[in-house]
Amino acid sequence: MCTTRSVRPTDLVALVSLDGRVYPNEARTWERLGCAPEGPSLLDSALPPWFSFATGRHTWISIQGQTIRGLVSARRRGNRTAWEVECLIAAAEDEHVVLDLFDRLTAGVGRAGALKIFLRIEAGSELLAPARRAGFVPYANEALLRLNGNVPVAGMPKGITAHPWEEADAFALYQLYNATVPEHVRRMEAATFPQWQAATEKRTSGRAKRDLVLRRNDEVVARIRSCRDGRMGRIDLAIHPALRQEAPAFVSLAIGAVGSLRPVLCLMPDYAGWLSSPLQDAGFGVDGEYVVLVKRTAMPLGALEPRPVQMPIPHPLAIG
Repeated sequence: MCTTRSVRPTDLVALVSLDGRVYPNEARTWERLGCAPEGPSLLDSALPPWFSFATGRHTWISIQGQTIRGLVSARRRGNRTAWEVECLIAAAEDEHVVLDLFDRLTAGVGRAGALKIFLRIEAGSELLAPARRAGFVPYANEALLRLNGNVPVAGMPKGITAHPWEEADAFALYQLYNATVPEHVRRMEAATFPQWQAATEKRTSGRAKRDLVLRRNDEVVARIRSCRDGRMGRIDLAIHPALRQEAPAFVSLAIGAVGSLRPVLCLMPDYAGWLSSPLQDAGFGVDGEYVVLVKRTAMPLGALEPRPVQMPIPHPLAIG
């Protein structure tokens, strides 16, 4: 009989007992995209979240005797109201093990203040069906694009200025989010400014992090993030559809920030499909496909406090 509970220091014995077995981490957080899904053993995959209780993460395991049957770990995104699954390992074929792990995850982070839990998983994963049965709803498909070659350097388009991200840019970037993301996605992901702040995924890590905000006529029209992560570069693009002609220059600018490091990875949601053309022209090809899901947690009515929220304001370029 399996038991699902929070991780304890004494569980190290059970983790070690499975050394030598390969079990992939099915959760694909942004910084793990492009990396091999498997570690050399369940121990290697599970130890980071096992130690993570000291850093605010929450981890649960399903255990039978001294054998780990599954593990799930979650961490905060922007604040405590939005969490994401960072480790999901199924060492047993029994779907009830995974469903029980999801139940414990939902209850645990719900008590910690979570209103939403996000999960990114490969489009062909066998855990996609149990995740949906556990209440996770898919709302976007994404393609991971990979560049191995070089791209000609392009200058900044005329009339565009750039500066490093500042906290004062937050609401203008939220307006850009409303202009670039369709309503059915925003409804699931972040319908209000506070929800957007909570749900925003960290898209820079490692060395040489760069986060640029681009403006035209003092209005934010794009955001370019890039970083060097181990032996690869990563870029992230948010560009207003009105600037399609400038997109190739923005792509070149982002790639130039990681220098000669290759490959360069870029995650592209299906609703921003128009950006695929300048990326493909630059030499990017599809490296993987993913599904993004979200689950809303239930909170007691007594824990909810009414507060004013700002209504979405149309991006200036979208008016007229």
